[in-house]
Amino acid sequence: MSPPASKPRNPREQIGNALFARVAGPQGRQNRARIHGTPGPRWFGPDRPVRTVHGDASMFVGGLRALLLQSLHPRAMAAVADHSGYQGDPWGRLQRTSTFLAMTTYGAATDAQKAVDRVRSVHERIRGRTPLGEPYHAADPHLLGWVHAAEVDSFLTAHQRYGAHPLDPAGLDGYVADMAHVAEALGVVDPPRDHAGLHAVLAAYRPELRPTTEAREAAHFVLRQPPLPRVARLPYAVLAANAIHTLPPWARASLQLRPPAHVPAACVQPAGKLLIRTVRWAMAPPPTPTTAS
Repeated sequence: MSPPASKPRNPREQIGNALFARVAGPQGRQNRARIHGTPGPRWFGPDRPVRTVHGDASMFVGGLRALLLQSLHPRAMAAVADHSGYQGDPWGRLQRTSTFLAMTTYGAATDAQKAVDRVRSVHERIRGRTPLGEPYHAADPHLLGWVHAAEVDSFLTAHQRYGAHPLDPAGLDGYVADMAHVAEALGVVDPPRDHAGLHAVLAAYRPELRPTTEAREAAHFVLRQPPLPRVARLPYAVLAANAIHTLPPWARASLQLRPPAHVPAACVQPAGKLLIRTVRWAMAPPPTPTTAS
């Protein structure tokens, strides 16, 4: 059994611990110890762009943006609405996603593969039909390809705007290539491997995208009704405003999204940068990992 965490001694620790607990969940400390402490080769070495992006506080904006963008594929959104339980357990879903990202980015290669195998097993069981009768299967490589491309684009967009160390062109290509390794492990066929390829894939999916009632309901829940204490609502509204702000105009229009009224338009990006700097200050970076395989 892990020893109990020591009581935070200053506001920085208090904020950092509260954020970590919300994102990582009740098993967060144990998972972090395993991810960074298990010896053995990793999928990605310490100099890889995926570590730069996923270790930065800009992921808070990128994660919200990804959820909104992904929802525009009707079959992907139907699978989420029917099977994810995001309204009943939104924080649980966030915690599972963040643990998966941490495990595949920083964990031992054997643990990363086990995490992928668990996700693939869940995907295999998720089948159904959209309200219009279109069949979906969560393990469909084509749907997985959309979810992957939207996620990669969202994490990169947020990092380039709010990250402490934005990537150069080689770093952008490197991040897309790193994420292609995870995508292939999950069942995506021929994922994009450079930044230009990512944009080409996103453009190829555009004819399939459309707003649905489920997508707009999900956006409303994620942006306007998160189960948060009162003290966290304004910072979350700033995150939400910046997630909306970074979406392509066509996606904002499709989902009928507008930034929260109490975050003036001229203040959205400056407030977002200030908030992300504060989160980065409060949360300690992950420890230096061992070498890649």
